[in-house]
Amino acid sequence: MRSNTQTVTEAATETIRERIERGEYPVGSALPAQRQLSEELDISRAALREALSTLEAVGMLTIRAGKGVYVQSARAEAGPAWRFAEQSSLPDTYQVRYALEGFAARMAALAMTDEVIEWLEENMAQLHEALIEGDLDTAARLDFAFHMRIVAVAANGAIEAILRSSSEIMKESQRLPFYRRELLQSTYREHRAVLDALKARDCEAAGRSIEAHITAAAQRAGVHFPAPPRADVD
Repeated sequence: MRSNTQTVTEAATETIRERIERGEYPVGSALPAQRQLSEELDISRAALREALSTLEAVGMLTIRAGKGVYVQSARAEAGPAWRFAEQSSLPDTYQVRYALEGFAARMAALAMTDEVIEWLEENMAQLHEALIEGDLDTAARLDFAFHMRIVAVAANGAIEAILRSSSEIMKESQRLPFYRRELLQSTYREHRAVLDALKARDCEAAGRSIEAHITAAAQRAGVHFPAPPRADVD
């Protein structure tokens, strides 16, 4: 069961996007009236307006004040280009993070302290606020700091040196998923799963949570990379 406006908005955005892509709402046509659409999707008018604004931002809709909402394109505009292609491809970047940060999170869970947990909680509160305000630069900075604090606790100097030496690439890989505006809060929710595992000092859950987060972030950036299956741990 969906528990907050953000997740309801995400579902509405995806439903409308899929209808446009299937041709149910053809290019040039007007969407149903907002009252009808909100009733059909069982969401509030405010949540619907947020979903429509998101689809307008990616070029699929045009909102004409007092006239309605029209389909502009059957496809979302391409996301921002990967600026570091000459140094590392985007899939390779996410795979390196998956490998190194998964190990680091498992090690960090064994060395977690109450002081670090308090710091991570404060970081998450600030991240949540930045995402609500749409301050993506601040959100990316906080995202990077969250990950690097976990790496620092793991106390593997080689991993930390590799990731810090690529800090600009790291930050950009964390910022790209924010392009999917309807999924902005996904990063916050995924960080919560990581932090809950760290608080429980559950090393396997921490590793799996951060690997799931990096995989999902990559997918929001349009990247799908193969990851080796892990054996179940009793």
